[in-house]
Amino acid sequence: MCFSRPITITFMRTLFLFSMLIFVVAASAFFGCRELTASSEAGSAAEWQLVWSDEFNYSGLPDSAKWGYDVGGHGWGNKELQYYTERRKENARVEDGHLVIEARRDGSGSNEYTSARLVSKGKGDWTYGRFEVRAKLPSGRGTWPAIWMLPSVKIYGNGGWPDNGEIDIMEHVGLDPNVIHGSAHTRAYYHSIGTQKTAKIEVPDALTAFNLYSVEWTPNEIRWYVNGKQYFTFANERLTQTAADYKQWPFDKPFHLILNFAVGGNWGGAHGIDQSIWPQRMEIDYVRIYQLTK
Repeated sequence: MCFSRPITITFMRTLFLFSMLIFVVAASAFFGCRELTASSEAGSAAEWQLVWSDEFNYSGLPDSAKWGYDVGGHGWGNKELQYYTERRKENARVEDGHLVIEARRDGSGSNEYTSARLVSKGKGDWTYGRFEVRAKLPSGRGTWPAIWMLPSVKIYGNGGWPDNGEIDIMEHVGLDPNVIHGSAHTRAYYHSIGTQKTAKIEVPDALTAFNLYSVEWTPNEIRWYVNGKQYFTFANERLTQTAADYKQWPFDKPFHLILNFAVGGNWGGAHGIDQSIWPQRMEIDYVRIYQLTK
């Protein structure tokens, strides 16, 4: 038995429209779930609220309401060679819309080099958040720029490092060009005992262009990104392991931001220092700190 042509055409059209309806519903459900999952894991753009920033839309010394200085030339625990100065434009200044941190071979005595280490401590301290710094990095053997965080409140262990933690948003050493490192340090996990929690990512234009370095720090985990691409996660073991304590996760108290440019040191100077490259500079386009609104 066969149907007449009009009935066949009507049936085929109905079947086609029904199939398209099923496809649209299924696709919407699939992509909707993907969007919900992304939001629940990292927080959608609408959930992050800007709470602190420096756009460097001025000239002269860094804004004293937002930045202080760590000062000295004692090696900083890493046998670094620079002397960090305070309020010296040759080493830290704002020009052309950028913060410039410049290392120079113009020191004296035991410190052949000068540089700067800017800190937000007491002017910007946060527990959890999204921390963004858009930067262009220096080049050459012996350079060691960093964007990182230390605790503003020290309540664990002996009150020092690494008991109270460290979050390295970005580290780069000139001996390994265009390779960006992100790390977390705790009493259980740090480099001196070979347990450091770290990862790296290649950024081909890190030395010639501005790139966005960021972390998202929540009670559950810390996530590292370059230009929005996540490449490392460090989870809070205290949520899943009954024996875990501050030694695994001291990241539950205020931290502050540090922008510095070291010279030489155990890591930065591992392959020597090129004496012909100075001065070198790290340039910062902006610093923005967000916190979740819910």
